[in-house]
Amino acid sequence: MNYEPVIGLEVHIEMQTQSKMFCACPVVDSVSAPPNTAVCPICAGHPGTLPVVNEKAVEYALRVALALECAVNPISIFARKNYFYPDIPKGYQISQYEQPLAEYGKITLQTSLGEKVIRIRRVHLEEDTGKLTHVEPEGAAQPYSLVDLNRAGVPLLEIVTEPDFRSAEEVRVYAMALRALVRALGVNSGDMEKGVMRIEPNISIRPIGQEAFGTKVEIKNLNSFRALERGVAYEIQRHEQVLTSGGQVAQETVGWDEAAQATYSQRSKEDAHDYRYFPEPDLPPLRVSADWVERVRAALPELPIARANRYQRDFGLSFSESAFLAEEAALGEYFERVTESGPVAVRSAFAWITGELLSLVNASGTGFASPKVDPQDLAALLKMVADGEINQATAKTVLVEMFASGQKAAEIVAAKGLTQVSDGDLIAQLVTETLAENPGEVDSYRAGKLTVANFLFGQVMRKAGGKANPQVVRERLMKELG
Repeated sequence: MNYEPVIGLEVHIEMQTQSKMFCACPVVDSVSAPPNTAVCPICAGHPGTLPVVNEKAVEYALRVALALECAVNPISIFARKNYFYPDIPKGYQISQYEQPLAEYGKITLQTSLGEKVIRIRRVHLEEDTGKLTHVEPEGAAQPYSLVDLNRAGVPLLEIVTEPDFRSAEEVRVYAMALRALVRALGVNSGDMEKGVMRIEPNISIRPIGQEAFGTKVEIKNLNSFRALERGVAYEIQRHEQVLTSGGQVAQETVGWDEAAQATYSQRSKEDAHDYRYFPEPDLPPLRVSADWVERVRAALPELPIARANRYQRDFGLSFSESAFLAEEAALGEYFERVTESGPVAVRSAFAWITGELLSLVNASGTGFASPKVDPQDLAALLKMVADGEINQATAKTVLVEMFASGQKAAEIVAAKGLTQVSDGDLIAQLVTETLAENPGEVDSYRAGKLTVANFLFGQVMRKAGGKANPQVVRERLMKELG
């Protein structure tokens, strides 16, 4: 590969405030709410209306800026970003340009090649646009578009990085880390399918060793990590093919076609002067006091990267395991409460929480914030397994019942007679019966087909109703087989 990718990201994050950025309209679910029911003259852009800044939106933006180690500007300016599109009711978007809320931050990523620091250029406030639905009717009818202004005016935070990314993997890791961050801060739900977090990479390539940047192409409005990584990888490969064949990359905005797994051209890429930015005349400068900044900083929760580092240090988990637990605060806290509830092996707790229990939680649509299985009760179940009272298979059955009924493990085991059988004489009898019933398999094993032992093991466990101690069964079986 003779070229080096150079990638920067712009990420738009809807902030989950109760009301919109500049008016009192409620913030509603843009997917399920009836269209155009959360709209007023201000966010619809009627003449003579005046916007008012949402204080909670500014506080949420400060949380993110401080978590990204940005310098908060004491004075920032709102500006009009002028462009016409059907989902922009005013004909312009209120944003920030020359004087943003915060600048010069950073975030540290863990990639397959090691640690990578990404610089944050700016964090600024703006309002979201409406939502267009394009309709292509059957027959001779002409295509048309429907406009829903429920989303217009929703508080939006734009986070812009420096062009520090050098691979599609780094881009994906950053996006996942940023999503975990804003969720931990209580700023955004992270529900990317609903478009509450939209990612726009700017991609260029240059010959290795060259300082000057190549021509950049922006992929618009990606809302999944899969699309982000594949879209970036596709554009890198496309740029290489264009340059290798002697062509020139055009500066443009493209979209991602998930079905075709390819990008498609949307429009030529605008520059800042195309938007004719000028200060918003209806809003005074936004002043953020040092006291306000420090109050927000003091209230920040433990951030995902710090939590992951602590899990790695205190519990001996790998970084990927620690990051998985830290991505959702409630999941990490549940894990900690289980390990604090008794002599539970960390590895066992991690496996059961991220395996069997997480599967039940996901299937039910519940979360770990209000768990159906109390951490102390899961710890008690794991202790029963460790003490040999029940085996792993029985424990899985018991956990399902605990999740459904809220009963404790000991109650379920006692009521259903699920205590593990470790009686050597009884297990020896079951093994003998099994071997007598399967002489062909015994001969195959002794002739060298060793995998038959697994079948015979299963037959013994079936005879024992799944309650036999697997270790005792296997030891006795191997002894009988010789």
